[in-house]
Amino acid sequence: MRIIKNSALAVSSFAIAAAVASPAFAQSTGSVDFENTIVVTGTKAKAINGVDIPATPKAKQVLDQSFISKSSPGQTINDVINMVPGVSFFNADPFGSSGGAMFIRGFDSTRISQTFDGMPLNDTGNYALYSNQQLDAELIEQVNVNLGSTDVDSPTAAASGSTVNYRSRDPLDKAQVMAVGSAGDLSFKRGFISVDTGTINNSGLKAWFAASVASNRFLPNTGGQVAKQQLNFKVKQPLGDNGDFISLAGHFNLNRNNFAPSMSLYTQNSASRPINSSSGGRVPYSWDEAQYTINCADTTSSTASTTGYGAFECRYNPSRTANLRMNSRFTLADNLILTIDPSFQYTKANGGGTSKLNEGTGPNGWVGNIGGSYYAGTDVNANGVVDPALLIGTANETETNRIGLLTSLRWKINPTNTLRVGYSYDRGRHKQTGELTFLNSQTGYYATYFPIDLAIKDKYGNAIQKRNRMSYAILHQVSAEYNGKFFDGKLDVLVGVRAPFFKRNLTNFCFTFDGGGSNFYCPSPQDQAAYAAANPYSFNSTTNKPSGYAVPQQRIYNYNRVLPNVGFTLALGQGASLYANYSQGLQVPSTDTLYGAFYYPASTSFGSPGMETSDNFDVGLRARAGRLSASVGGWYTMFNNKISQVYNQETQTSIFTNLGKVEKYGFDATLNWKVDDHFSIYAFGSYNKSRILADIVAGQGATGTVLNGNTVLRSDGTNTYYLTAGKRESGVPIYTAGARLDASFDPFDLTVSVKNNGKRYINAENLPVYSSLNPSTAVQVNSATLPSYTTVDLSARMKLAIAGLKSDKSFIQINVTNLFNQYYYGGFTGTSTPIAVNTVPTVYLATPRTVVATLSVAF
Repeated sequence: MRIIKNSALAVSSFAIAAAVASPAFAQSTGSVDFENTIVVTGTKAKAINGVDIPATPKAKQVLDQSFISKSSPGQTINDVINMVPGVSFFNADPFGSSGGAMFIRGFDSTRISQTFDGMPLNDTGNYALYSNQQLDAELIEQVNVNLGSTDVDSPTAAASGSTVNYRSRDPLDKAQVMAVGSAGDLSFKRGFISVDTGTINNSGLKAWFAASVASNRFLPNTGGQVAKQQLNFKVKQPLGDNGDFISLAGHFNLNRNNFAPSMSLYTQNSASRPINSSSGGRVPYSWDEAQYTINCADTTSSTASTTGYGAFECRYNPSRTANLRMNSRFTLADNLILTIDPSFQYTKANGGGTSKLNEGTGPNGWVGNIGGSYYAGTDVNANGVVDPALLIGTANETETNRIGLLTSLRWKINPTNTLRVGYSYDRGRHKQTGELTFLNSQTGYYATYFPIDLAIKDKYGNAIQKRNRMSYAILHQVSAEYNGKFFDGKLDVLVGVRAPFFKRNLTNFCFTFDGGGSNFYCPSPQDQAAYAAANPYSFNSTTNKPSGYAVPQQRIYNYNRVLPNVGFTLALGQGASLYANYSQGLQVPSTDTLYGAFYYPASTSFGSPGMETSDNFDVGLRARAGRLSASVGGWYTMFNNKISQVYNQETQTSIFTNLGKVEKYGFDATLNWKVDDHFSIYAFGSYNKSRILADIVAGQGATGTVLNGNTVLRSDGTNTYYLTAGKRESGVPIYTAGARLDASFDPFDLTVSVKNNGKRYINAENLPVYSSLNPSTAVQVNSATLPSYTTVDLSARMKLAIAGLKSDKSFIQINVTNLFNQYYYGGFTGTSTPIAVNTVPTVYLATPRTVVATLSVAF
């Protein structure tokens, strides 16, 4: 066992926080309660057009249900916030059921913390966010985006960058039934129903229950489809009339889907489309359905492994998630408030590919995953034939049980001084396996959505595994906040600090043979001793190169740091205010990342990077005058020790390591104007500049490499380097801009949304993409950037008050996504973005023009 401690102590901080002139927009009950005590002298302002710009020291924006409801029914909340400055979300389908890629101020989704009623949603293994597993939009009260910082009680290991927090709505005081039915292009069908009980008794007990079901297919001839079900409930019991309460909520989400269609920037999808010889780029793409040739039922042709059963789009990517959330508030004394928010989450999901199984035995009679090939030693399909190449499914299975707790105690010392202390706990048990299962020869699909439920077993009766590991991701965190009001409430100051203590307890039951952390050999337990003896592990401390296979083992890693949060808001008069904030963000290495270190001795640091940190600065002006609100702010972030997987010249393998510093800066601006009772305009824009401060080591070599006049590798005589110094990070739009126009002439509403995403560099060298680094064979396969693009969405609604249905939830609505059918390149499908010019990313296909009609009735 290895115990590793990695500690850093930052100076405790002072945070100056703002006067919140609107309802609380935090994540946990404790944060909501604390923000409700921070109110500038004067009345609270209402949101304009469903958009609020809270007067806090943090750069924050809020969208409420009136804004959310104009989106296509069932749409993921992560797509809705694409209309917030600094946010770029690339949806994998028009309906939000298939995932996507998100950036906020250039930070990818693994570095963005997302919470649901205060409960953390980032995956405990790799910090990923799954946009298709979010709460039904009809049930979301509001979503708020902290563009550069987080709340001090946030229980996250992944927030180097920003945070996204959304809250479920409370039950209604009056009984109500709401039913929504939708149908549209791509065979989209969705039904939603919610039932509010209203106040049940004199104590104020009330509840709601909701269910939804949805299905759609992907673009024709891409082999995929989606089926989704969701169940939710919330029960709330007030405790007196002072704001105290207890609420219990539950959520269940079932996804049965294939991977969303994607394509390489080198070739179209899996179909090996030709390269245009004149431009060196991919053949121009159109929405012509005939361009797709995926046939999942093809299991026999010579191209079946790429355009048939083996195509990416023919693989299942199902999930089953559930959670229970309790929120509570208790008044212990007139000036003392206790909040307690426990939660439990369960996840079962997988995604993977296909391979072939030998029903015989491997070398020395071994069975299992031997050297990357699968051997059963038995007739697994009982057909009387020992098949040397049986088609099988090889998915990566994940099952997570996670418990959490957010609790805080607020002490209002006097009318101008408030103190809060908090404790957060998060424990995820993360079981990752790789069972094999049978492939249906008629359809090309797995015989089951979850291979673990129909696992192929070897001659000893053990499930054959492509991986097998158990991880515990544990967090203990203490935090404190102080709020002070000065100069008759014109200056609001918030002083915050949090101290997280992370533990990663990792056990790998397989042999590790490289530093990437994702490739393992898993012989049957009965053969492990002989397998280890035949492949002895050794490490050359002079060359720092391992040989053989590292045996199954356990390691424990510990990380901790003190993180400050400093800010203020200053009222300038006439509705204007100045805000500023400084905070530190943190991401500790994920469990998935750390498994790469198992290939190296515990005494070395190879494969086990240190913590990422970010120093975030925000300063800006806000103004509010009647029907008009505006905000403009500049920001600067120094991103330290970015964790990434690169080639290491000492070990001559790809390992996870810290790359050094990346400088980021830019500005965000918002204008929100309700022109009159009929028209309103919301507009925003962001500019994002990143600068990598050093070249990245590529390997050993005495000479550099030049392709078509571009130096792609330089050498110092010993090592080669990617030319990244001074370059932008890849995959991130240089700018974003958008607008939303609303027109209302009762009973008709019309909303038009426009979003422009600027160009994105494909690699971190900011050079064209090449097929290889060999000057004699390399061909340019794409330019240095992906082009900018603009999409337009439309929502047209007719209220049904004219039919006697008085509720504002009764209407007919038409939604059109991508109104002008703009083709564009979606987000990169991986969680990391390319560095080298010969790394060709895979991107999601664009979302085509999609029309959806909805009937909503509430009574």
